[in-house]
Amino acid sequence: MAALLLQLLGLGVALAAAALLLVSIVAFITATKMPPCHQHEEEKFFLNAKGRKEALPSIWDSPTKQLSVVVPSYNEEKRLPVMMDEALNYLEKRQKHDPTFTYEVIVVDDGSEDQTSKVALKYCQKYGSDKVRVITLVQNRGKGGAVRMGVFSSRGEKILMADADGATKFPDVEKLEKGLSDLQPWPRSYFRTLLMYGFHFLVWFLCVKGIRDTQCGFKLLTREAAARTFSSLHIERWAFDVELLYIAQFLQIPIAEVAVNWTEIEGSKLVPFWSWLQMGKDLLFIRLRYLMGAWRLEQTRKRS
Repeated sequence: MAALLLQLLGLGVALAAAALLLVSIVAFITATKMPPCHQHEEEKFFLNAKGRKEALPSIWDSPTKQLSVVVPSYNEEKRLPVMMDEALNYLEKRQKHDPTFTYEVIVVDDGSEDQTSKVALKYCQKYGSDKVRVITLVQNRGKGGAVRMGVFSSRGEKILMADADGATKFPDVEKLEKGLSDLQPWPRSYFRTLLMYGFHFLVWFLCVKGIRDTQCGFKLLTREAAARTFSSLHIERWAFDVELLYIAQFLQIPIAEVAVNWTEIEGSKLVPFWSWLQMGKDLLFIRLRYLMGAWRLEQTRKRS
């Protein structure tokens, strides 16, 4: 009986090793190079308040705003106004209180099939294209791809990612700014966590250590950190947040996790089972591809 159990155990280990080897081979073979930030001709411009085309800036330019807010939006004509009203109300009050404060909101319409761009353009007409800009992508790239396009067209010293559903209360950006200012400049420290309640085991085990909620859509980055991390990003869909943090930790960019007010908003694009299955696959492949050298990161990434 004991011999039979040992044989079964050995067979199980062999099958598990074979499965891991097969998955590793598939991950390596299917690993694509870092997707270029390709822009269709229509995506190189935005419409100003008068409906005229203007060329988009680049993240490699010197910053001219204190804060850029990048809002990835896919079929968000109903939920976007609530978020925009709250965000702009806060930003305008802050600017009125402190005239030196400057900002921009960049809505990236990720190939929507509804009136997302038209809804966003109404805010551009109301507040002016210096404060609100709309980038309409020719085709859907995924949330990570949309954020990347917005980040690369931003003008802010700090860049905030904010979901279009308005689940996070916008004034909490001040908590993120406080957390960001408390961090030590890299490479003197790896990262610092302000509030930590536990780990998501799969993310912790495979990719990112020390972050409780990697998928929060409310992230604030310095301009330099955004340029360095998004320039190395491969994943353009749901799991892009995890790779973004993985890259940041590899580059020894300090990270702080700050508690913010969050409310569940109906209309999520995530399909519970299939979305998490896809993310689980992406997490495994992220780890394997970096581990096997299919994807590589450099400690010092120079601008080409």
